[in-house]
Amino acid sequence: MTLPGINHLLAQPDKYLKGKTVGLIVNHTSLASDHQHSIEHFKSHPSFKLNALFAPEHGLYGIAQDMIEIENEVDPVSGLTVSSLYGKTEETLQPNPDALTEVDNLIFDIQDVGARYYTFIYTMAKCMAICKESGTRMIVCDRPNPVNGIHLEGNLVKEGFRSFVGQYPLPNRHGMTVGELALYFNHEIEIGCELKVVPMTHWNREQWYDETGLPWVPPSPNMPTLDTATVYPGMCLIEGTQLSEGRGTTRPFENFGAPYIDPHPLLKRMENDLEKLPGVLFRPQFFQPMFQKHGSEVCGGLQIHVTDRNQFKPLLTTLALIRAISELYPNDFKWRTEPYEFVSDRLAIDLLYGNDHFRETVFKDTFSLDEIEQSWQEELQSFKEVRNNYLIY
Repeated sequence: MTLPGINHLLAQPDKYLKGKTVGLIVNHTSLASDHQHSIEHFKSHPSFKLNALFAPEHGLYGIAQDMIEIENEVDPVSGLTVSSLYGKTEETLQPNPDALTEVDNLIFDIQDVGARYYTFIYTMAKCMAICKESGTRMIVCDRPNPVNGIHLEGNLVKEGFRSFVGQYPLPNRHGMTVGELALYFNHEIEIGCELKVVPMTHWNREQWYDETGLPWVPPSPNMPTLDTATVYPGMCLIEGTQLSEGRGTTRPFENFGAPYIDPHPLLKRMENDLEKLPGVLFRPQFFQPMFQKHGSEVCGGLQIHVTDRNQFKPLLTTLALIRAISELYPNDFKWRTEPYEFVSDRLAIDLLYGNDHFRETVFKDTFSLDEIEQSWQEELQSFKEVRNNYLIY
């Protein structure tokens, strides 16, 4: 069984920690292999005093839906105030440096999902930057990349399209663990904090999460299973449209559609692209989201069934689906125009894709899945070469 970094930190605290006090950046996924929470382990630690708690988007217990402001709350286990790192404004996304005045070590121990849009890794990066200012040591307890550490896909986020769903130039699927990303951010983004990464043991890059022996704890309300995480590096782009991405159903990001879609012509249209989309099939269906986009309306659409996750290309598959729907329903298909992740002057689809190229070409007759996939390769290769410097496993 994979042993996460928190196990090794608890076994050898003096190897990684300085001083006598700690703060934790945690949520409900922050479990050691004994299934005890990191807060439980540190609240009565014999050598280090727990002085501060911080929680990312969705809150300490992962209750809140996406982009919902989180208020500070009191943790019933430790009695400490949990400072929210996802409030009303962009300024709330990082700790107040004053909150670290009695914290020698700030420990990040949260499960990520392996896609650049997931905000936990940017919470980590912002905390690293504050640690640099305050002189606090940053500790990152490593955990598995649930969709393995081998496969990469997508383009890098361009300047001008950076946001809390793409703060740094990463591909959509980066194939790195949070510990590796912390090293990458610290050096390549030049955060320059005092950083210690606590590695896992018994994990290799080829492993998917269900091969680690660790229990799947849904990292957020709409990430219920590993199947969700498998499609998410592509299907998160549906958030940039007015299509339902299946929030409010039991299979978010695997279900998608809208009230105006007839699933059967859509399935027939997708058959044209299947030879370019390995490891996947589509099932026509109707579904009724209970909340969010098209809440309580019956939607037509498809469910994604991944048949070979090692061949599946989540991003290319999603682009093909958006193209097909825009072809069949050019008067109905629309981009999301509401503010998205604290940004109101650029469209959500551009923030998620990392530039405006896809949005500007998807309606053209010359649009080509082959060409768009090929357009990623040069910068993806450059990223791989830099990434190799920070791989731990």
